[in-house]
Amino acid sequence: MNLKNIKYIILDMDGCCYHPRYLKTLFGQVSARMTDFISLKLKIEKSKAKEIQREYFYKYDTSLNGLMKNYPDLINASEFLQYVHNINYDCLEKDIELREELLKLNVKTYCATNGSKEHAINCMKKIGIDDLFEGKIMDIVDFKFKPKPNPESLKLMCDKYEIPANKETVYIEDICKNLSSYTAKDMIKVWFMNEEPINDLDKYKHIIDYKINNLALFLKKIRLLKEA
Repeated sequence: MNLKNIKYIILDMDGCCYHPRYLKTLFGQVSARMTDFISLKLKIEKSKAKEIQREYFYKYDTSLNGLMKNYPDLINASEFLQYVHNINYDCLEKDIELREELLKLNVKTYCATNGSKEHAINCMKKIGIDDLFEGKIMDIVDFKFKPKPNPESLKLMCDKYEIPANKETVYIEDICKNLSSYTAKDMIKVWFMNEEPINDLDKYKHIIDYKINNLALFLKKIRLLKEA
């Protein structure tokens, strides 16, 4: 895969814009809030709510998607997103190296998240890159509540920002299943390595073009190739 010809990057939020090492602390809070929300709305014990949360995440790609399909009269998506992302972001730190590489790289970079735009911006503010993504974030609302890897979500993004779904575009995800989106079939697909149980690497390894463990270094690699 020729990274020298890259002109666009689509970047996931959680576990990509910030390193997967923060997932347990940061997204652990989101997960706990999801459990509370489901327990309150469905009037069930938290243990049962956790089971539903996990089942829907694996079956419907997000817990929210499953809740909307199975309990349309009980679940308000905006209320859910606001509730579950009411968390403490203090574990995140400024990522000076990432900011510098984003500034140096002559590539149009966008963020695609199955979470909320507010959550993405809150994360980016702590990392110190929020000003570089103004007007360049699409969230689950923008995706019309069709979460990645639904091909319609990425297509909406490509259509809005005129991003070509070909080898000029790099798509970076921490969930390798999301790279299987049909819209991304001709993109250069990158998996940000982690040990999250959602990742069935044996199933999706054939679609992964690159594996990374440091986003700033990967962007630097692209930049140096383009400058050569």
